[in-house]
Order: sequence, then structure tokens, then C-alpha cells
Amino acid sequence: MKSRTNRLMTLRRQNRAAENGFTLMELLIVISIILVLMLVAIPTAGKIRRHANEVSAQKSLQTLQEAESMYASTYPSVGFSCTIQALAGDASAGPSSAQAAGLINGQLATGIKDGYVFNISNCTKVTANNTERITGYTLTAVPATIGKSGDRGFCLDDGGAMKADPAGGTNCTQLVQ
Repeated sequence: MKSRTNRLMTLRRQNRAAENGFTLMELLIVISIILVLMLVAIPTAGKIRRHANEVSAQKSLQTLQEAESMYASTYPSVGFSCTIQALAGDASAGPSSAQAAGLINGQLATGIKDGYVFNISNCTKVTANNTERITGYTLTAVPATIGKSGDRGFCLDDGGAMKADPAGGTNCTQLVQ
């Protein structure tokens, strides 16, 4: 009788241990749910990153436009700048000049920021008294890798109208709101 009681006690302990743990099937179900959630989340994270890069590119173009306005008012005989390097400059190189105005810094001064490549193009020049003055420009921002760092390209002219190219280039036709 004592041995039967010991066997019953042992079986009860084993049943309690089994009830406190997870079965293999339960673990597989949890793992599969986690995998499904990851498959949904990973593409969404890439899309969010591309959107954030696009918003950063638009804001950077606005920063460049403000720098162009300050440049034109600081150097009226030159007009606008036709290079990002002229807007940037090195603070340790001495006083600012038309070739290195020191109006922008950081990543934007290199022409590459948050997966976008920035450029100043379509510079309109007017010659008066044997001096060239730049009176117009177009700022562009294109993704370094289309579909990965961004989907659209952006253009901003000296009039302040920001447009986008859905193909990621500089053929900007759609107004950005």
C-alpha cells in the first residue's frame, strides 16, 4: 500500500510539472505568430525610413533655399550661389567669402544627407558691366538608391515652388504640398 501511495504521489508531481510547462505545439504556434508579425513589420519599417528620408530631403532643400537668400543678400554683386560648396565653407579657413560663405554646415555641406544627393543646377546668369551675376537656380535632391533610401526626387526653384519626380530623378512635375 505504501508503494502504491508513493507511485500516486510521483505521478501527481509529474502531472503538475507538465501542467506548468509549454507543449511543443504551443511553442511552435507562438514562434509562427512572431514570424508572421515580423514579415509584416519589416517592409513597413523600410517604407517608414524612405518616407522619413523624403521629409528630410524636403526640409534640407528649404534650408538650402534660405541659405541662397542669405547668400544673395550678403553678396549682391554675385547674386545666388551655383554650388553647395560656396554656401558651406570651412569655419576654420578664416572669414567667409563668396567662395565659402559658411551658411550651411554638417552633412548638408557635403551634398549628401539621409540617403539623398543634393545639387544646385540650372543657374541663370546675367552679365552687366563685365560682371556675371546669378539670378536664378534650381535645387535638386535625388535618392542615392531609388527604392531604398527614397522613392521620389525633389526640385525647388528660386521662386520657392517645390515639385517632385515620382521616378526618383530631377524631372519634377508634381507639386509637393
